[in-house]
Amino acid sequence: MRWQVMRGRDPDEPHRVSTPLELFFDLCFVVAVGQAAAQLHHTLDEGHLGGGLVGYAAVFFAIWWAWMNFTWFASAYDTDDVLYRLLTLLQMAGVLVLAAGVPAAFEHYDFSVVVLGYVLMRVGLICQWLRAAVEHPEGRGTALRYAGGIAVVQVGWIARLWAPGAWAAITFVALVIAELAVPAWAESRRRTTWHPEHIAERYGLFTIIVLGEVILASLAAVQSALSEFGVSATLILIAVGGLALVFVVWWIYFTGAEAHLRTLRIALTWGYGHVVVFAAIAALGSGIEVAVDTAGHHSHVSEQAAAFAVAVPVAVVQIALGVLHRLARTGAVRNFAFVVAGAIVVLALSFSTPLLGLGGAVVGMAVAAAATLVVNVVGAGSDTAGSRG
Repeated sequence: MRWQVMRGRDPDEPHRVSTPLELFFDLCFVVAVGQAAAQLHHTLDEGHLGGGLVGYAAVFFAIWWAWMNFTWFASAYDTDDVLYRLLTLLQMAGVLVLAAGVPAAFEHYDFSVVVLGYVLMRVGLICQWLRAAVEHPEGRGTALRYAGGIAVVQVGWIARLWAPGAWAAITFVALVIAELAVPAWAESRRRTTWHPEHIAERYGLFTIIVLGEVILASLAAVQSALSEFGVSATLILIAVGGLALVFVVWWIYFTGAEAHLRTLRIALTWGYGHVVVFAAIAALGSGIEVAVDTAGHHSHVSEQAAAFAVAVPVAVVQIALGVLHRLARTGAVRNFAFVVAGAIVVLALSFSTPLLGLGGAVVGMAVAAAATLVVNVVGAGSDTAGSRG
């Protein structure tokens, strides 16, 4: 725990794994993910699709971007000493403040608390980059670019709170682009010494935690329906189909070899692309909750709309993971056309509720997603065997 000079970690360090602090950090962030998904669930239940998706996208970007920035910084500069832990604690406090402001952001479009929490997280990271600039002369230029770029954008987020009317949307898009541009600009000077295998593991572990949040939220919805209406065939089918979908998504993610993130282009695409994966997985939990509510007549949407709330996140996850697996050369996707076909079938099943019922449609989606997985797993396996032969 004594002071350690922040010199930069070895990108080829063997057996680099996530630290207990990083895992604790993830748990705090998944609280915010759960809050965003819960609010999406409520807005979908009320039939407010447009407003719900806008609020969800805005809040989820803040959560994901702060998590991603810390993850890559930690991969390059984690010292795990007292100052590093305290600055990480500041970022954890920030995400909890952000989580507390999520309901107001969804219900009243009041982002003041969300912005406060987000800026707290980013201030903590700015301090980390300034420390790296002082203690690691070789990477000083890159570290100062990160610190300066992040600081300037935070001023913009604070000023945006007073943006009137349409300017609120315009400035939001502009600031998101600015946030995304900072790493590419900073890394163009000198690449930080992030660890490729460590990064891949961090994304995988966060995926598991988000999947766990989906299971927890779905279980709570099923328990509530059981206590009020008792057991029904539709509820059982939704519960079974929902669990199967979560398991298939997990399997799709963890199929194939470890991602190859050796170039900056691939690494940034992998990192940025995961916002779609994380957001869609969390939205799947919201969709399953809406399906349960609809089965118990607690929702203001139709069975077809509830089925659509499940199908869209599953299809998005399938496409996003298909693209990322091919990009990172994991060998998990034999033919991308199979992935697209599977996603189309899942979406088509959302229109089958008049024939199959809501529970049958959800189970059908699970079967279709599993079939796509099997085709790719068997194909990848046969391709590997053929290449060895």
